[in-house]
Amino acid sequence: MNRNRRTELLAASQSQEVRQLAETFLSERAIAEELHVICPPEIGMVMMQVREPVCRERFHLGEVVVTRAEVAIAGFRGWAIRAGSDRETALAAALLDACAEYDSDMANQVTELCDLTAQRIAADERSEWQELLATAVAFEELD
Repeated sequence: MNRNRRTELLAASQSQEVRQLAETFLSERAIAEELHVICPPEIGMVMMQVREPVCRERFHLGEVVVTRAEVAIAGFRGWAIRAGSDRETALAAALLDACAEYDSDMANQVTELCDLTAQRIAADERSEWQELLATAVAFEELD
């Protein structure tokens, strides 16, 4: 899994799972001494861009609240940005990103969390399409 995909999935992962895995790494590993917070969690706004589904044109939907954080573990940097104002989870997600770069065993556990998140997203999208399918209108041509 590449870093862009990992940070995307960590941003969409459930808060409790992100925090729990980060706490596990901090308690079970000797990384706390090597952990440096480069950018503490800060709340801000970003412009949300979406793509219109018919013509595929991008447009600005509006501003959304986000929280970002950046950390380093023994020189391995981790970064996260999450929707909302949950500082603790943003910091935990940045820690998980750094852990994935720092240690292959931790990277496997982070990848498992990301895979679980990707499965949930896919299931949600399938469910949404199933609901929308019931609203489809079939047109007949008249001769």
